[in-house]
Amino acid sequence: MKRSTRGILYASLTALMWAILAIALKVILKDLPPVTVSWFRFALAFLFLSIYYLIIDKKKLAILYKPPLYAIIAAILLGLNYIGFIVGLNFTTPIVAQIFIQIGPVLLALSGFMLFREKISIRQGLGFLIVLIGLLLFYNEKILLLTHGLAAFKTGVLWLIFGAFAWSGYAIFQKKAVVSYNPMQLNLVLFGLPSLFLLPFVSFNLFGQLDLSHWLILIFLGLNTLVSYVALAYALKFLEANKISVIITLNPILTIILMFFLTKWKVSWINPEDFSVLTLLGSLTVLIGVILAVMNGNSRNKS
Repeated sequence: MKRSTRGILYASLTALMWAILAIALKVILKDLPPVTVSWFRFALAFLFLSIYYLIIDKKKLAILYKPPLYAIIAAILLGLNYIGFIVGLNFTTPIVAQIFIQIGPVLLALSGFMLFREKISIRQGLGFLIVLIGLLLFYNEKILLLTHGLAAFKTGVLWLIFGAFAWSGYAIFQKKAVVSYNPMQLNLVLFGLPSLFLLPFVSFNLFGQLDLSHWLILIFLGLNTLVSYVALAYALKFLEANKISVIITLNPILTIILMFFLTKWKVSWINPEDFSVLTLLGSLTVLIGVILAVMNGNSRNKS
């Protein structure tokens, strides 16, 4: 299998995990504060990964004693991204959160051309342009809501933009680190360090008030964190940053599809979202752009 194909598959898995993530987070935020949820996600993902290495290869745990500088910086930025995203989500909706957090992949794409000297073909450039047009189409109504919205909504958007900048910084330093270190091994640092610096702000007393459904959501969130960031780390190893960023822009589209069905089914555990022809047209346009941008016309990158 080509390296680029493997990278696309890993990045697509990350996009799927994050599309579901926004909805699950919105549900659990009714009962737990944002920082507590973020800490649990990091802690559980770190626990699972540590147990894996204890069983498979204990030597890999040595990275925790002397973590690389790039991984330390990436872990701090990832922790800030989690806080920015979940606080912003708490003030807005899953779709709005997914919309504005896409600033992060856009910045990552720019870094691919500016920092990593990645080349872009005419077809890929056209793909990026179509993605941009599509995003503008289905972001249009949400941006209008922002300009006329409530103060809490605007505060949420600012937190989301902060989280997006933090995520792009994380991805840049992670891409530098995976050149010399195993991607899964690096995630020990990426999950472990935020678990430590968020620990003083966790409301542990609230865990005793949760029922089984809440615990299942929390466990899913931890597994989601582990799977999505392991997949992203491998995507960064096998695929150019600009292509990864385009695939990740599928997040809001997948979230829209999920929210469309949840709204249609009138579920009681999450507030419905409004949809329009522009939203659906924009989604289709983005999909076309993504296909153009990630298609690889040559075969020089084979494993």
